[in-house]
Amino acid sequence: MTKKKTRQRRKRGKGIFRRVPSHLLWGLLVLVVVVYVIFFYKTFIGPYSFRWKAIYGDTDYPAGTVRGIDISHYQQDIDWEKVRNADIQGAPVSFVFIKATEGADKFDPNFNYNFHEARKNGIVRGAYHFFSTKSSAKSQAEFFCHMVGLDEGDLPPVLDVETEVDRISDYSRDQLRKEVLVWLQYVERHYGVPPILYCSYAFRRHYLSDPAFAPYPFWIAHYYVKELEYKGSWAFWQHTDAGHVDGIPGEVDIDLFNGDSDALEQLLITE
Repeated sequence: MTKKKTRQRRKRGKGIFRRVPSHLLWGLLVLVVVVYVIFFYKTFIGPYSFRWKAIYGDTDYPAGTVRGIDISHYQQDIDWEKVRNADIQGAPVSFVFIKATEGADKFDPNFNYNFHEARKNGIVRGAYHFFSTKSSAKSQAEFFCHMVGLDEGDLPPVLDVETEVDRISDYSRDQLRKEVLVWLQYVERHYGVPPILYCSYAFRRHYLSDPAFAPYPFWIAHYYVKELEYKGSWAFWQHTDAGHVDGIPGEVDIDLFNGDSDALEQLLITE
């Protein structure tokens, strides 16, 4: 067999797509995109999607009477007098978690105002830190403690952990566990109360299932369901990211406390 014929056969056999007309390939690509857009719209955006039901109230919130919200600068300018008089399915806004810091140097620009106004309007307040893998847990804990003064009657400090460390080189699950514990223990010594640990159920199971985290109250994120799959102990449940509350522009996270108002009071910081 000549070299020329061999090259011709190899060229013809490079793949099935070489034998398909280009206009058919483009048509297939357009069809895939259209199907994906329709699926995404029906699942997440359009009428009867999970988010549509959450936003417009077709899905009832889980049962409970002690409800609250969590906010950051993304909620823009909040009318706290309206929030004070608002209700979430018939229950008042009993508590609010407010973003304070992120990493070792980011301070939420609306924190001081929101933190002051929440107390002024009689809403139990708390502050949370968004954990970052870009700096050490100790430096992040020091930054949070320096920027946030918690008083008697406030909720314990919160650590929000969401980073998918598997996608980051040189940062393993074991390292994440160790760093999270460093933050929790440092902040506990500073404020004298065990901090609250926030993450999703899947994240907790995947990264933070170690018994070392059991002493810290768990704030679980799990959306658009009326019952939790998580069977362990939990203190708060962030059950939607698409709620609406008078006084807050746009959508806001809605939370449920696992207990009555007396139990919530027992969780608060004392002298």
